[in-house]
Amino acid sequence: MNKKTLISLLFAGLTQVLAPAFAGSADNTVVEIKRDTAKQLSQQYELIAPTLHRSINSYSLSASLSSLTEPQARSARSKRSIDSQLYSADRALREAQGVEEVADQLLEVRLADPSMLARWQAGQSPLFAFEPAGDEQTWTQIEAFDIEGNTHWLDVYQMPDRPVLVVDTNGKASLKAGLEVMRRTLAEQNPAPRVRRSAPMMAAEPQPIHTTVLKTIRLEDDKEPWISGAAEVYAIVTGVNPSRDEPTLDIVDMPYLDYDKTTYHPNQVMIHWERYRWGAADVILMEQDDGTNYKELALKLNEIASDIIAAIPDLEVQAYGVITKITGKIIEAIPDGWLTNDDDFVDVYYTLLKDRTYQDHIGAGGNATATWEPLVIEPTQ
Repeated sequence: MNKKTLISLLFAGLTQVLAPAFAGSADNTVVEIKRDTAKQLSQQYELIAPTLHRSINSYSLSASLSSLTEPQARSARSKRSIDSQLYSADRALREAQGVEEVADQLLEVRLADPSMLARWQAGQSPLFAFEPAGDEQTWTQIEAFDIEGNTHWLDVYQMPDRPVLVVDTNGKASLKAGLEVMRRTLAEQNPAPRVRRSAPMMAAEPQPIHTTVLKTIRLEDDKEPWISGAAEVYAIVTGVNPSRDEPTLDIVDMPYLDYDKTTYHPNQVMIHWERYRWGAADVILMEQDDGTNYKELALKLNEIASDIIAAIPDLEVQAYGVITKITGKIIEAIPDGWLTNDDDFVDVYYTLLKDRTYQDHIGAGGNATATWEPLVIEPTQ
């Protein structure tokens, strides 16, 4: 994936250096933003500690950017400096993800785990950390900073024995903004055909809506180390347009799916069958990470699907076998750089058919177990 890189960001003279470039990946950009922010906040801990203690508690483990930039008992010069740096960081992060037009603020500080709360509230000094760059499978250590300016290296999978404040994005807000950008981009790439109206006609009788509902789902591994917190999972529904030889790609948020080894009962409509030819669709489950530029992701998904369809002379001959080819090419592309610890592949369901029930159906990767049921929504009387 070709992604933006914003070089040399933030703090210690950073506000003059926000120049976009294509020299690296959006993932590296986001990591640098978080690293510099974590280091700066560790140095400013005495100033922001009262706000952090007011915001982070047993009801909420995170403090937003806006709370950190509220008026506090510190010098006006100090306040202007940290406020400017935080806002610059947040703006750069939103630009790297391609969501600056749909999101006002994403940056936050969160306690890594609820078990750390009592020790931190009792006065134990925290570390400030951030998620490393690259694929999670390649992480070897977590870099963190203490309030004395020292660097610590933490185990990726072993929870630290002291409080850790993680500089991160608000996962749900980030994913919501990213999916909105993807939906807009896909709609621009495959606009609905215009219907010409020649003469007034009697209103057609409303028709039932045929859908497939996700009744239950459980993940064995949500692909998240301790520093990453709750997972943010979404689905890409792939298929072919019923009226045109073009792909249909729908993006579905799954905001409830926070943790692995937990069974959820969402009763969520996942597939609207009037959008899919042959009454068949595939569902790819993805876990969101911060390095994704969502506009570029949507363009790449559409390009892959369109290229597959364009290469097949007669879609009806292969029928819904085409959908599996589209899905397979999307999954193949995931490790190639445009999704390298950006969003993680979780699992895939191939060839879900209209009006079929799938009880405790295991995904092709063996990671997800889900029950899918048909649901016909009748017109309102």
